[in-house]
Amino acid sequence: MGFMRLALTVLLGPPVFLIAALCAGASVAALQGRGSLRWDLLAHFAPIWFLGALGAALIALVALRGLSRWLILAMGLVGVVAAGSLIAPELSRATGPHAAADAPGQLKILQFNVWSQNDDPAGTVDWIAAQHPDIAILEETTPDFRRRVEARTGWRATCRDCEVMIYSRLPMAKGYVGGGPAVGPLAHAVFRDDAGAFDVVGVHDGWPTDGDAQPKQEARLARVLAELPRERTIAAGDFNSTPWSFARRHWDQVFGLPRRDRALFSWPAGKMTGRRIKVPLPILPIDHVYAGPGWATVSVTRGPKLGSDHYPVVAILAPVGPR
Repeated sequence: MGFMRLALTVLLGPPVFLIAALCAGASVAALQGRGSLRWDLLAHFAPIWFLGALGAALIALVALRGLSRWLILAMGLVGVVAAGSLIAPELSRATGPHAAADAPGQLKILQFNVWSQNDDPAGTVDWIAAQHPDIAILEETTPDFRRRVEARTGWRATCRDCEVMIYSRLPMAKGYVGGGPAVGPLAHAVFRDDAGAFDVVGVHDGWPTDGDAQPKQEARLARVLAELPRERTIAAGDFNSTPWSFARRHWDQVFGLPRRDRALFSWPAGKMTGRRIKVPLPILPIDHVYAGPGWATVSVTRGPKLGSDHYPVVAILAPVGPR
C-alpha cells in the first residue's frame, strides 16, 4: 500500500498540483472582478474552479502522501473557499414571491435563444408550439425561422423581422423594437390580461468578452425598465452573463426586478457556438427571466436539448393576490 501511494504521488502529483493551482489562482483572481470587468470574466466560471479545486483536494487526500498532499490540499481549500464565495450569493438570494402550482391567472413564458445556426428548425418550432406559451421571447431568429413559427402558430409579434422576437397568443396593446448593431437587439411589447396591462422586454446581450458592449446593453435595458411600471414588468433573454459574476449581481440590483431563475444552466446544449466541440452538460447559466413583484413564480425550468446551442427556459408566473 505504501509503495502504491508513493507511485500515485509521483504520477498524479504534478497534474493534480497544476489543477489545484489553476483553480485556486483563477478563483482568487475572480474576486477582483468587483472592480474590474476583465477580472470578472473569471467569475463566470466559478463552478468550474470550485469543482476543480474540490476534486484536486479529494484526490490528494485519498491517493497522495507527503508534502505534495498538503500543498494540494491547501490550494484546493483556497479554491473551494474563493469560488464558493462567488457561488453562495446566488444560492441564498431572494427570487421574489412564489405561488402554488394551481394558482389562478397563470402566465407561461418561454425564453429561448433558438440560434441562427439551428440544425433542427422544424423540430424546434414544433416543440415551441407544443408548449402553448402565452408569450415566447426568442433570440437569434432568422427569416426562415420566423416564417416557420408564424405558419405553425399564427401568434402575434412585435415586428416582422427582428433578431429578438416577442410572440404571443395574448392581445398586444403595442410593440416596440430598439437597439441595433451598435447597442444590441431589444424588443418591447405591452399586453393585457384580466388584471390590466403589463410590459414585456426581450433582449440579447453580447458576450462579456466583447469590450464594453455588454455594459452598454445592460445600461440601456436599465433605462428602459426605469420608465416602465415596475409592479408587473417582465424582462427575459439571453444575457450572456452568469449569476456569480459581479456584473450580473450589480445589474440585478439596478433593474429592481427579482430575477426568477436560480443557477439554471442553459449553455451550451451539446455544441458550442461556432465550433464542433461537444459538451455533455451545460456549464453556464446565461439565460434569465426577471419579473416585477406583482408576479409570483410558479416554476422556472429548463427545456430539452433541441437544435440550438442553448436550452430553452420556461417560466410560469401567477398574479400576486391582494396585499
